[in-house]
Amino acid sequence: MSNISYYTVEGLKKLKAELDHLRDVERPKASQAIAEARDKGDLSENAEYDAAKEAQGLLEMKISKMENTVANARIIDESQLDTSKVLVLSTVKLKNQNNGMEMSYKLVAESEADLKTGKISVNSPIGKGLLGKKVGDTAEIVVPSGAIKFEILEITRA
Repeated sequence: MSNISYYTVEGLKKLKAELDHLRDVERPKASQAIAEARDKGDLSENAEYDAAKEAQGLLEMKISKMENTVANARIIDESQLDTSKVLVLSTVKLKNQNNGMEMSYKLVAESEADLKTGKISVNSPIGKGLLGKKVGDTAEIVVPSGAIKFEILEITRA
């Protein structure tokens, strides 16, 4: 089952760098930890060996998952995107109709999401609720704290 994810060039580079780090640095560390634990004697009662093997298994699972993500990653050319509606990599200026606050979010792939920098995942409740909307539309989005109505004020590619 392959899930295609869309990335900016910068986001995909970051993902590949993290994958390379796991393969080239963390994987040898895990093997070394197993070797050191194995050298300490009886494996049937060696908790350190069991912990090292479990950590290696988790690392390999993470590497496999990231390899799958990279294999199914697609780079989006932001200059070719339609600015008439909200899509992946849109920067959307919103007005919360419940409290009148205005905010801007950029919709990105899940692995690039970072709320501190205003990047939210297209898979988040707000991201899903905004997709396909146009300037002037109102999106009613159900979040854990209840339903919020957002008016779309502006859509850009910045």
